[in-house]
Amino acid sequence: MKVSIITATYNSQYHIADCLQSVAQQDYSNIEHIVIDGGSTDKTIEIVKSFSTVSRYISEADNGIYHALNKGIKLSNGDLIGFVHSDDMLAANDIISKIVDAFDNKAPILSPLRSHSFSKKESKDTKVDGVYGNLVFVDPENTKKVVRNWISTSFDRRQVKRGWMPPHPALFLRRDVYKKHGPFDISFKIAGDYDFMLRIMLDKNINLRLLPETVVKMRKGGVSTGNFRALCSKKAEDLRALRKNGFTFPLPILLMKNFNKLPQLWKK
Repeated sequence: MKVSIITATYNSQYHIADCLQSVAQQDYSNIEHIVIDGGSTDKTIEIVKSFSTVSRYISEADNGIYHALNKGIKLSNGDLIGFVHSDDMLAANDIISKIVDAFDNKAPILSPLRSHSFSKKESKDTKVDGVYGNLVFVDPENTKKVVRNWISTSFDRRQVKRGWMPPHPALFLRRDVYKKHGPFDISFKIAGDYDFMLRIMLDKNINLRLLPETVVKMRKGGVSTGNFRALCSKKAEDLRALRKNGFTFPLPILLMKNFNKLPQLWKK
Protein backbone atom coordinates (compact mmCIF):
# COMPACT_ATOMS: atom_id res chain seq x y z
CA MET A 1 0.00 0.00 0.00
CA LYS A 2 1.46 3.32 -1.06
CA VAL A 3 1.35 6.21 1.42
CA SER A 4 1.40 9.81 0.24
CA ILE A 5 2.64 12.33 2.81
CA ILE A 6 2.07 15.97 1.96
CA THR A 7 3.98 18.81 3.59
CA ALA A 8 2.95 22.45 3.15
CA THR A 9 5.72 24.99 3.73
CA TYR A 10 6.46 28.68 3.61
CA ASN A 11 9.71 30.20 4.89
CA SER A 12 10.26 27.18 7.12
CA GLN A 13 14.06 26.97 7.06
CA TYR A 14 14.45 26.57 10.83
CA HIS A 15 12.19 23.52 11.25
CA ILE A 16 11.65 21.91 7.85
CA ALA A 17 14.67 19.59 8.17
CA ASP A 18 13.17 17.96 11.30
CA CYS A 19 9.94 17.34 9.39
CA LEU A 20 11.67 15.87 6.34
CA GLN A 21 14.00 13.76 8.45
CA SER A 22 11.08 12.24 10.38
CA VAL A 23 9.62 11.02 7.09
CA ALA A 24 12.97 9.90 5.68
CA GLN A 25 13.62 7.71 8.73
CA GLN A 26 10.42 5.69 8.43
CA ASP A 27 10.93 1.93 8.22
CA TYR A 28 8.05 1.68 5.74
CA SER A 29 9.49 1.96 2.25
CA ASN A 30 6.50 2.69 0.02
CA ILE A 31 6.15 6.39 0.86
CA GLU A 32 5.66 9.27 -1.54
CA HIS A 33 6.63 12.57 0.10
CA ILE A 34 5.35 15.69 -1.64
CA VAL A 35 6.33 19.20 -0.53
CA ILE A 36 4.12 22.14 -1.51
CA ASP A 37 5.94 25.41 -0.88
CA GLY A 38 4.23 28.79 -1.03
CA GLY A 39 7.15 30.57 -2.70
CA SER A 40 9.61 30.75 0.18
CA THR A 41 12.28 33.45 0.10
CA ASP A 42 14.56 31.83 2.68
CA LYS A 43 16.52 28.55 2.47
CA THR A 44 13.49 26.26 2.68
CA ILE A 45 13.72 24.94 -0.88
CA GLU A 46 17.48 24.51 -0.62
CA ILE A 47 16.89 22.23 2.38
CA VAL A 48 14.07 20.37 0.61
CA LYS A 49 16.35 19.67 -2.36
CA SER A 50 18.93 18.10 -0.05
CA PHE A 51 16.54 15.26 0.88
CA SER A 52 16.46 12.49 -1.71
CA THR A 53 13.38 11.06 0.02
CA VAL A 54 11.28 13.99 -1.21
CA SER A 55 9.48 12.56 -4.24
CA ARG A 56 8.30 15.88 -5.65
CA TYR A 57 8.14 19.52 -4.68
CA ILE A 58 6.76 22.73 -6.12
CA SER A 59 7.39 26.29 -5.00
CA GLU A 60 4.91 28.93 -6.08
CA ALA A 61 2.52 31.46 -4.57
CA ASP A 62 -0.71 29.99 -3.25
CA ASN A 63 -3.88 31.03 -1.45
CA GLY A 64 -3.11 29.65 1.99
CA ILE A 65 -2.46 26.28 3.58
CA TYR A 66 -5.66 24.59 2.39
CA HIS A 67 -4.95 25.60 -1.19
CA ALA A 68 -1.49 24.06 -0.77
CA LEU A 69 -2.92 20.83 0.65
CA ASN A 70 -5.41 20.59 -2.22
CA LYS A 71 -2.53 20.91 -4.68
CA GLY A 72 -0.65 18.18 -2.85
CA ILE A 73 -3.60 15.81 -3.00
CA LYS A 74 -3.92 16.36 -6.75
CA LEU A 75 -0.22 15.65 -7.28
CA SER A 76 -0.20 12.53 -5.10
CA ASN A 77 -0.99 8.98 -6.18
CA GLY A 78 -0.83 7.01 -2.93
CA ASP A 79 -3.55 4.71 -1.62
CA LEU A 80 -3.43 6.54 1.72
CA ILE A 81 -2.94 10.27 2.28
CA GLY A 82 -1.66 12.08 5.36
CA PHE A 83 -0.17 15.47 6.18
CA VAL A 84 2.99 16.34 8.08
CA HIS A 85 3.26 20.11 8.25
CA SER A 86 6.61 21.85 8.13
CA ASP A 87 6.73 22.50 11.90
CA ASP A 88 5.64 18.94 12.73
CA MET A 89 7.34 15.55 12.90
CA LEU A 90 6.23 11.95 12.76
CA ALA A 91 6.60 10.73 16.32
CA ALA A 92 8.41 7.43 15.67
CA ASN A 93 10.27 5.70 12.86
CA ASP A 94 7.70 2.89 12.65
CA ILE A 95 4.51 4.95 12.86
CA ILE A 96 3.66 4.69 9.15
CA SER A 97 4.09 0.90 9.33
CA LYS A 98 1.64 0.81 12.23
CA ILE A 99 -0.82 3.02 10.38
CA VAL A 100 -0.71 0.74 7.31
CA ASP A 101 -1.21 -2.32 9.53
CA ALA A 102 -4.25 -0.64 11.07
CA PHE A 103 -5.77 -0.14 7.61
CA ASP A 104 -5.00 -3.78 6.76
CA ASN A 105 -6.38 -5.12 10.08
CA LYS A 106 -3.24 -7.24 10.46
CA ALA A 107 -3.30 -7.04 14.24
CA PRO A 108 -5.82 -6.09 16.91
CA ILE A 109 -5.37 -2.50 18.04
CA LEU A 110 -6.54 -1.90 21.57
CA SER A 111 -8.35 1.25 22.58
CA PRO A 112 -7.74 2.82 26.00
CA LEU A 113 -11.51 3.04 26.52
CA ARG A 114 -12.85 -0.08 24.78
CA SER A 115 -11.75 -3.64 24.17
CA HIS A 116 -11.16 -2.78 20.52
CA SER A 117 -11.29 0.27 18.33
CA PHE A 118 -14.34 -0.66 16.26
CA SER A 119 -17.91 0.12 17.23
CA LYS A 120 -20.28 -2.73 18.14
CA LYS A 121 -21.64 -2.81 14.58
CA GLU A 122 -18.18 -3.33 13.10
CA SER A 123 -15.82 -6.28 12.91
CA LYS A 124 -12.23 -6.98 11.98
CA ASP A 125 -13.43 -7.46 8.38
CA THR A 126 -14.84 -3.93 8.19
CA LYS A 127 -13.13 -1.76 5.62
CA VAL A 128 -11.13 0.93 7.38
CA ASP A 129 -11.43 4.29 5.63
CA GLY A 130 -9.27 6.27 8.04
CA VAL A 131 -6.82 5.77 10.88
CA TYR A 132 -6.05 8.39 13.51
CA GLY A 133 -3.98 8.51 16.67
CA ASN A 134 -2.63 10.80 19.34
CA LEU A 135 -0.79 14.08 18.98
CA VAL A 136 1.58 15.86 21.32
CA PHE A 137 2.39 19.56 21.32
CA VAL A 138 6.04 20.21 22.07
CA ASP A 139 8.13 23.21 22.97
CA PRO A 140 9.23 24.97 19.74
CA GLU A 141 12.89 24.99 20.80
CA ASN A 142 12.97 21.69 22.70
CA THR A 143 10.92 19.05 20.90
CA LYS A 144 11.52 16.53 23.69
CA LYS A 145 9.48 18.71 26.06
CA VAL A 146 5.77 17.92 25.81
CA VAL A 147 3.56 20.87 26.72
CA ARG A 148 0.17 19.39 25.75
CA ASN A 149 -1.02 15.87 25.01
CA TRP A 150 -4.02 15.17 22.77
CA ILE A 151 -5.05 11.60 23.58
CA SER A 152 -7.66 10.38 21.13
CA THR A 153 -10.57 8.09 21.93
CA SER A 154 -12.43 5.51 19.86
CA PHE A 155 -14.55 6.80 17.01
CA ASP A 156 -18.17 7.37 17.97
CA ARG A 157 -20.16 9.39 15.44
CA ARG A 158 -22.62 10.49 18.15
CA GLN A 159 -19.83 12.33 19.93
CA VAL A 160 -19.45 14.79 17.03
CA LYS A 161 -22.48 16.66 18.38
CA ARG A 162 -20.64 16.89 21.70
CA GLY A 163 -17.63 18.59 20.16
CA TRP A 164 -15.49 15.48 19.65
CA MET A 165 -12.97 15.34 16.82
CA PRO A 166 -9.67 13.58 16.15
CA PRO A 167 -6.49 15.62 15.62
CA HIS A 168 -6.29 16.26 11.90
CA PRO A 169 -2.45 16.00 11.65
CA ALA A 170 -2.75 12.49 13.13
CA LEU A 171 -5.38 11.37 10.62
CA PHE A 172 -4.61 9.28 7.52
CA LEU A 173 -7.38 8.60 5.00
CA ARG A 174 -7.90 6.50 1.90
CA ARG A 175 -7.71 8.41 -1.35
CA ASP A 176 -11.37 7.73 -2.15
CA VAL A 177 -12.42 9.66 0.97
CA TYR A 178 -10.87 12.80 -0.52
CA LYS A 179 -12.50 12.03 -3.88
CA LYS A 180 -15.87 11.86 -2.13
CA HIS A 181 -15.58 14.70 0.39
CA GLY A 182 -12.75 16.93 -0.79
CA PRO A 183 -11.26 19.32 -1.51
CA PHE A 184 -10.59 21.58 1.47
CA ASP A 185 -12.66 24.75 1.38
CA ILE A 186 -10.06 27.49 0.78
CA SER A 187 -12.43 30.20 2.06
CA PHE A 188 -11.30 29.00 5.51
CA LYS A 189 -7.90 30.23 6.67
CA ILE A 190 -7.62 28.24 9.92
CA ALA A 191 -10.58 25.83 10.26
CA GLY A 192 -10.62 24.19 6.83
CA ASP A 193 -9.51 20.91 8.41
CA TYR A 194 -12.38 21.03 10.93
CA ASP A 195 -14.86 21.72 8.14
CA PHE A 196 -13.48 18.75 6.19
CA MET A 197 -13.52 16.42 9.20
CA LEU A 198 -17.13 17.31 9.95
CA ARG A 199 -18.02 16.17 6.43
CA ILE A 200 -16.37 12.79 6.81
CA MET A 201 -17.45 12.17 10.39
CA LEU A 202 -21.10 12.79 9.49
CA ASP A 203 -20.88 10.24 6.64
CA LYS A 204 -22.37 7.03 8.04
CA ASN A 205 -20.56 4.98 5.38
CA ILE A 206 -17.09 5.95 6.59
CA ASN A 207 -15.31 3.95 9.28
CA LEU A 208 -12.47 5.51 11.24
CA ARG A 209 -10.13 3.49 13.43
CA LEU A 210 -8.12 4.52 16.46
CA LEU A 211 -4.42 3.74 16.64
CA PRO A 212 -3.57 4.39 20.30
CA GLU A 213 -0.09 5.68 19.53
CA THR A 214 1.42 9.15 19.25
CA VAL A 215 1.46 9.81 15.52
CA VAL A 216 2.68 13.40 15.31
CA LYS A 217 4.72 15.83 17.37
CA MET A 218 3.60 19.41 16.72
CA ARG A 219 5.48 22.52 17.71
CA LYS A 220 3.17 24.72 19.73
CA GLY A 221 2.58 28.18 18.27
CA GLY A 222 1.26 27.44 14.77
CA VAL A 223 -1.52 29.24 12.93
CA SER A 224 -4.31 27.67 14.99
CA THR A 225 -2.48 27.50 18.34
CA GLY A 226 -0.75 30.87 18.36
CA ASN A 227 -1.75 34.27 19.70
CA PHE A 228 -5.11 35.45 21.05
CA ARG A 229 -6.18 36.98 17.74
CA ALA A 230 -5.52 33.72 15.92
CA LEU A 231 -7.53 31.78 18.51
CA CYS A 232 -10.48 34.17 18.14
CA SER A 233 -10.34 33.78 14.36
CA LYS A 234 -10.24 30.00 14.79
CA LYS A 235 -13.38 29.98 16.95
CA ALA A 236 -15.24 32.19 14.49
CA GLU A 237 -14.31 29.85 11.65
CA ASP A 238 -15.27 26.79 13.72
CA LEU A 239 -18.75 28.26 14.15
CA ARG A 240 -18.99 28.87 10.42
CA ALA A 241 -17.89 25.29 9.70
CA LEU A 242 -20.56 23.91 12.03
CA ARG A 243 -23.28 26.02 10.43
CA LYS A 244 -22.08 25.04 6.95
CA ASN A 245 -22.41 21.37 7.89
CA GLY A 246 -25.98 21.65 9.10
CA PHE A 247 -25.68 22.36 12.82
CA THR A 248 -28.46 24.82 13.67
CA PHE A 249 -27.16 25.54 17.17
CA PRO A 250 -23.37 25.42 16.85
CA LEU A 251 -22.35 27.43 19.92
CA PRO A 252 -22.94 24.64 22.51
CA ILE A 253 -20.97 22.23 20.31
CA LEU A 254 -18.08 24.67 20.09
CA LEU A 255 -18.12 25.19 23.86
CA MET A 256 -18.00 21.43 24.42
CA LYS A 257 -15.23 21.13 21.82
CA ASN A 258 -13.13 23.60 23.78
CA PHE A 259 -14.02 22.00 27.13
CA ASN A 260 -12.96 18.58 25.83
CA LYS A 261 -9.46 19.93 25.23
CA LEU A 262 -8.84 20.93 28.85
CA PRO A 263 -7.50 17.48 29.90
CA GLN A 264 -4.80 17.83 27.23
CA LEU A 265 -3.10 20.42 29.40
CA TRP A 266 -2.31 18.04 32.23
CA LYS A 267 -2.03 14.68 30.44
CA LYS A 268 1.67 14.98 29.65
